[in-house]
Amino acid sequence: MWKAEMSSVMARTSGPDESTLQVLRDIANRLRIRCIRATSTSTSNITPCSSASEIMSVLFFYTMRYKQDDPENPNNDRFVISKGVPFVNVATGWPRQGLGAACGMAYTGKYFDQASYRVFCLLGNESTENYIWGALAFASHYNLDNLIAICDVNHVGHGGSLSVDHCVDAYQMRFKAFGWNTYVVDGRDVKTLCHVFSEAAQVRGKPTAVVAKTFRARGMPDVEDAESWCGRPMPKGTAATIIKLIESQIQTNRILAPPPPFEDSPEINIMDINMTSPPAYVVDDMVSTQEACALALAKLVHENDRVVVLHADNNNSSFSDIFKKEYSERFIQCHIAEQTMMNVALGCATRGRTIAFACIFAASFCQVIDQIRMGAISQSNINLIGCHCGVSTGENNNHVALEDLAILRAVSNCTVFYPSDAISTEHAVYLAANTEDLCFIRTSQAETAIIYTSQETFRIGQAKVVRYSDNDKVTIIGAGVTVHEALVAADKLSKEDIFVRVIDLFTIKPLDTSTIISNAKATGGRIITVEEHYPEGGIGEAVCAAVSVEPHMMVRQLAVMNVPWKRRSSQVVDFSGISSRHIIVAVKCFLTNKII
Repeated sequence: MWKAEMSSVMARTSGPDESTLQVLRDIANRLRIRCIRATSTSTSNITPCSSASEIMSVLFFYTMRYKQDDPENPNNDRFVISKGVPFVNVATGWPRQGLGAACGMAYTGKYFDQASYRVFCLLGNESTENYIWGALAFASHYNLDNLIAICDVNHVGHGGSLSVDHCVDAYQMRFKAFGWNTYVVDGRDVKTLCHVFSEAAQVRGKPTAVVAKTFRARGMPDVEDAESWCGRPMPKGTAATIIKLIESQIQTNRILAPPPPFEDSPEINIMDINMTSPPAYVVDDMVSTQEACALALAKLVHENDRVVVLHADNNNSSFSDIFKKEYSERFIQCHIAEQTMMNVALGCATRGRTIAFACIFAASFCQVIDQIRMGAISQSNINLIGCHCGVSTGENNNHVALEDLAILRAVSNCTVFYPSDAISTEHAVYLAANTEDLCFIRTSQAETAIIYTSQETFRIGQAKVVRYSDNDKVTIIGAGVTVHEALVAADKLSKEDIFVRVIDLFTIKPLDTSTIISNAKATGGRIITVEEHYPEGGIGEAVCAAVSVEPHMMVRQLAVMNVPWKRRSSQVVDFSGISSRHIIVAVKCFLTNKII
């Protein structure tokens, strides 16, 4: 593989002949014409599309290796555009996720696939944003020499000119400061671009940045390098005149075929992962769902070696050191850079190359929602594991999450798991691994009893009725820790001849509406929801929406109504109004028509 790659590189380092260079220039001009036609009747940005035309021409028709008739081929070079528009594999959009996702693709190619394909990422003015810094550090730390970032420094930003000199020196210093091999080039010179990309192919041990000085609306009179064209459609007459001018500069009709990729990516299968042995837990054992999740991930690798776990330096808190010690080669430490971790996970999961699990303090979802949202738009199959959820975290409540269900329920095509014991947690991990869309598993730090047998089966969107009788008067619905509080309340109430039904939701989205309604009807339409979450956007609101079309349904919600305080887990659960004591009071008030 190495000899073949080097011989191909050496053949191209001499550079293309003049006829080929002219074809590349002509292709760039044709791209400009397409940009004008595509954007002249809309509010899209025509100027940045045009500034990168030569870069795109050289990349796609001279530098990159791929099969035109098979764009998803695993051996193809990858391309990510991070200038605010979507591409085939990753929707980067406004959050500027492109470089982080490109890092994930490059990491996968270098360390997992160990293949020859390279990753090219085109950046725009977002190179000044903080999202980029974590990706720059990640790529350098992991020596991603198969990653090439092209910074299209086109002078004009949305609010006006960046500076007279395009800031190219500043961009170069930033990349160099992070340990990148860096070039500064004229982004309009196809010959220089061909030469630089060929040189970058020979660099080993560090990523490469190409800082390209360009002009927006290149080749368009009265529009080139002009300000205030962001979001403005080009008048039809102006567009027709400019197109005619550009067409007059095209000298050839030749078509350049990209070089074929090296066929050295391994064949893999990440579908239909079966749990070949049941969970090894016994009823009444005490295990936290956070620990059970880490153990389940380690077990999952035995079924498929493409499982990848990413962390943001919270190993000890989330028990991920269990996985890291056994499978260090499948563990990606992203340090305290949550946005970067989410973007890298998105890149790792593209083209079905890995089964990526990103482990994070669930409270951090507030700062990575942009990345999660774009992951859903990309139809990515990344799996999120949120730890330190709910007030039962106890004394270590600096990172307590009480808004995460609302955040993830609002994300399109996201399955939300909320297991209540170690056995249901292990099943949640396997189900998430087999789900094509985004998944979130909510885990807790508090140790809870095993309530299911190892033979129990679980399905997405199927709740479990864990306590019932023919004399039940109220249906109590919970998930996670609150299921255990509900079971304690049920035991105490039964001694007073008050019988209640307890439902463990397992998945909050999709919700098992039929099970909720049928059991609520059996208990006179009386429902109590109890959750380790703020009332907004949590279980209570989800259940209310589910039963809203049914007559004679009454729902009372128990949720965290105040800011948690530092106490032992049992104390803070009671202080927050969601303990068994509060459930008992709610049931009795319900049956006597009293207001809580």
